[in-house]
Amino acid sequence: MSFECHFTAACDQGLLVRIPERIVVRLLRSLEGARLHGVVNLHPAYSSILIRFDSLVTSHSEIECRVREMAARLEEFAEAPARLVEIPVRYDGPDLADCAELCKMTASEYSERHASGLYTVYFLGFVPGFAYMGKLAEEIVVPRLATPRKSVPAGSVAVANDQTAVYPIATPGGWRLIGRTEVKLFDPSLAGLSLLHAGDQVRFVPIR
Repeated sequence: MSFECHFTAACDQGLLVRIPERIVVRLLRSLEGARLHGVVNLHPAYSSILIRFDSLVTSHSEIECRVREMAARLEEFAEAPARLVEIPVRYDGPDLADCAELCKMTASEYSERHASGLYTVYFLGFVPGFAYMGKLAEEIVVPRLATPRKSVPAGSVAVANDQTAVYPIATPGGWRLIGRTEVKLFDPSLAGLSLLHAGDQVRFVPIR
């Protein structure tokens, strides 16, 4: 496995590791399993992981050394199979027609192509349970709205650029809404509070 890691001191107790998007989940799982001495939290993003640590116990250089060792050995470990989550969707969102027009297809064609994809959860952010998923097929990529909505209903299935997501709670947002689901993405009764986790595979199933 050939890739580069770039390290930046994010603060006196944080080290930012920049890596290719395809490696993030594997390195995250390795870090979780290793439980490095002094590390207090891991924050994955699209192509990086922020490692928070106790500066009284360890240092930027020590953490970087360990991460480099782990990254070099990732190919020795079999990648765990991804969990598949299916989310039923009613494709009737207020922006579906506009998305279809931008991509020069019918609304039915757009929703079918969206539902035909298998999406990877890159990371969670923005609000609890909001999973950034990708990638959309090139032919259905659309930009964010020029003006964000003041309120997006919970359960809204949305797209922006080459990613897709489901709004877990009502919140302002600038993604284009193409459908809705009754599935709860954020639930305090769930282990980890969120239905989706980094590394999951997601398939959207149209409700006919």
